[in-house]
Amino acid sequence: MKILRSKKALSPVVASIILIAVTVAVSIAVAAWMGALTIGFMGSSSITITDYHFGGTSGSTTNNITIIMKNTGTKQVIISNVKVNNVVKTFSDTFSHTLNPGVTNQTLTIINVVWSNGNPYKIDLYDSSGALVGSTQPTAPGT
Repeated sequence: MKILRSKKALSPVVASIILIAVTVAVSIAVAAWMGALTIGFMGSSSITITDYHFGGTSGSTTNNITIIMKNTGTKQVIISNVKVNNVVKTFSDTFSHTLNPGVTNQTLTIINVVWSNGNPYKIDLYDSSGALVGSTQPTAPGT
């Protein structure tokens, strides 16, 4: 009995392997192109609080907390909300509430915060979309 080798039997296997390889290569190329495309549209919002100052007299209703911040993200941030210990607070209108990427030493004063010496206060900054963009927990100066 003679075994016949047919070249046609090998062709469908090779064709399938080539089709799979081309499909995988094209998929990788499209994924890389879409990844590069979306990075341009997306950016990060991040505020770093570099310093803080507790002003006023402890226990008075005119206490303020001044924070100094830097935009460490890749896109512009508009601060629309500030919370101290999870309570929404009013902040001063000394700047436009907009921080461009790389802007440093931007000052924001949170007004009418009654603080006590030696207690920690959690400060959260939120952007116009409601996302948390910066946070710190300074401790009020001791007596």
